[in-house]
Amino acid sequence: MSITQAIPIYTRHRHTARYFIEKLPNLAPDDIQLKMVAIPAGSFLMGAPEEEAKSNDYERPQHEVSLQGFCMGAYPITQAQWRSVASMPKIKRDIKEDPSSFEGNNLPVENVSWLEAVEFCDRLSVHTGKKYRLPSEAEWEYGCRAGTTTPFHFGETITPEIVNYDGNKRNGEAPKGEYRKKTTPVGQFPANRFGLHDMHGNVWEWCADDWHDSYKNALNDGRAWIDNDNRSQSEEGRKLLRGGSWFNHAEYCQSAYRDGSDARPQHYDIGFRVVCSLQ
Repeated sequence: MSITQAIPIYTRHRHTARYFIEKLPNLAPDDIQLKMVAIPAGSFLMGAPEEEAKSNDYERPQHEVSLQGFCMGAYPITQAQWRSVASMPKIKRDIKEDPSSFEGNNLPVENVSWLEAVEFCDRLSVHTGKKYRLPSEAEWEYGCRAGTTTPFHFGETITPEIVNYDGNKRNGEAPKGEYRKKTTPVGQFPANRFGLHDMHGNVWEWCADDWHDSYKNALNDGRAWIDNDNRSQSEEGRKLLRGGSWFNHAEYCQSAYRDGSDARPQHYDIGFRVVCSLQ
């Protein structure tokens, strides 16, 4: 794959992100593209420190993780992207072309189970010849933090002006704000330093890992932590969710916050983004 020229990213400072564009079958008047951002290799401290406000024991112990470079979707998968891939030949299971509760081509897809998200990745992999998959929990948090150590990649707090969440409850010193009660178009809010949008709020995002109650004995190489010997994707049990959603208060959107849900149910505030190899 070829990486295009750098583009400016505006958050609290000016940054650049390297990326490539994956073109998908066109089922609408506009081109359907998947923007994949190059995430550099590096190490970071995963989880929350004891002193972080609103943190939980299942976000600990903090541990250092080293990762190889990879590519990550700049945005959660949209409804237009989902519909395009859903039209591709079935790999293991059927998926609905329009599962979302909120309608809009540029809104994130939701009401998607973990198993359906995996099917999306499998179909996209066959179509493109690249190995697309859900991010590991470590990849997700590394991508979200983008070199920061604060509760949010924006800093110590967030407001509804920069994140889609339930702003009815104050977050730290930040004032109350708008509660939109729905998803917002991807990319509406500023990106982090890696060029990733909507890592806080909008929709929860599936990760590849099985749920664990703490990071005791967690992996330190960035791989998904899966409870079987051959590390294949198990189809049962509780799976990882990250990022919070439009429905949640700010503490659920913190970089280290983690939750889980069964692989099969669908929820109105859960979506996902994809990753692939940097090669």
